Amino acid sequence: MMLRFSLVTSIVSAAPTTVISSTTSSRVLTTKTCTTSIAPPNSAGTVEMAGVNLSGFDWGCGTDYKGSCDITITQSPMKPNFDAGGQMIHFVNDDGYRVFRLPVGWQWLINSAGTASGVLNAANTALYDQFVQACLATGASCIIDIHNYGRFDGEIIGQGGPSNAIFAQLWGNIAAKYASQPKDVHAAFDCDIANPTTVNITLWAQTVQTAVTRTAGASNMILLPGTDWLAVWAFVGDSAAALSTEKTQVTNPDGSYTNLVFDVHQYLDDGTGSHPDCTTDAISWGFEPLAQWLRCNGRQAFLTETGGGNTASCVEYMCNVVPFLNANSDVYVGYVGWAAGGMAQDYVLSETPNLLPNGTWVDQLLVSSCMARKG
Repeated sequence: MMLRFSLVTSIVSAAPTTVISSTTSSRVLTTKTCTTSIAPPNSAGTVEMAGVNLSGFDWGCGTDYKGSCDITITQSPMKPNFDAGGQMIHFVNDDGYRVFRLPVGWQWLINSAGTASGVLNAANTALYDQFVQACLATGASCIIDIHNYGRFDGEIIGQGGPSNAIFAQLWGNIAAKYASQPKDVHAAFDCDIANPTTVNITLWAQTVQTAVTRTAGASNMILLPGTDWLAVWAFVGDSAAALSTEKTQVTNPDGSYTNLVFDVHQYLDDGTGSHPDCTTDAISWGFEPLAQWLRCNGRQAFLTETGGGNTASCVEYMCNVVPFLNANSDVYVGYVGWAAGGMAQDYVLSETPNLLPNGTWVDQLLVSSCMARKG
């Protein structure tokens, strides 16, 4: 079982008892461009992990996309009226899910809305830990996702906002908290950078490196976030160079790339994840070029946010995306839908299952049609 940490200050965006091991390549990356098609290996066929985001602890952090969190409206999705614990059991047992992403606000973890710190607040962290432990109890991998969009109160980490040292301290303390778990502890960075033109991607690579170095002792899978909202279509052109070229590449302390996986997102409407209808599967101009780049350079990516409405158009396109990811499972680790947990049934991208009076969970259309691993 795995626990993953996701630094989503959105720069920062664990299945049943089977232990899922990372197959990330540790080859040296030369950032080359493939001129001929490289077909997936014969071993490709099913991604390691599929699952869903469970929202609630991130509430109050998404209204301005600047990392300003109102922790007075944060709610644990473990509350009986949400029952994220029951949802997770259902998703694992009925849908074959193997990973849950657990977004949380930085301000909540430190119990401060005014001053950035890397010191965890014991009471608030304990409440969030109940959520994490419920996830781990299902046997699933769990992504700890600090959901602040690369910022704290509007200021970019390492670029006028909190220092890289404070950010690394935060992740170092999270890693230390879970390093004693009798399970593999994994770390994941997830970066939904709002207004990406204001972010210096080279400086951001230094921020990511600082956090990777601080958390590497927990032997985690670490998701490396880029810019442009982590969009699949933009990664090769905008983020790949800064995170992987010789002078600015992000590596483990020993210089390897083991367990370092690129973090990407892609919604199937206009890319914003705000409309009920979908317009594209993004395969030809997004997922396919990225798969080619990853395979050419011996790396992997994890689609930690994707989704669409529970509509015919989104079923059509998402049911194209999932088979593509499975067919390219040598370079795509998995996919995580947005979102369940505390999300209402009528939320535009709801993947929250409905609990019937007889105790049966009924999935949303997009999950039952395309994203579930089994019936």
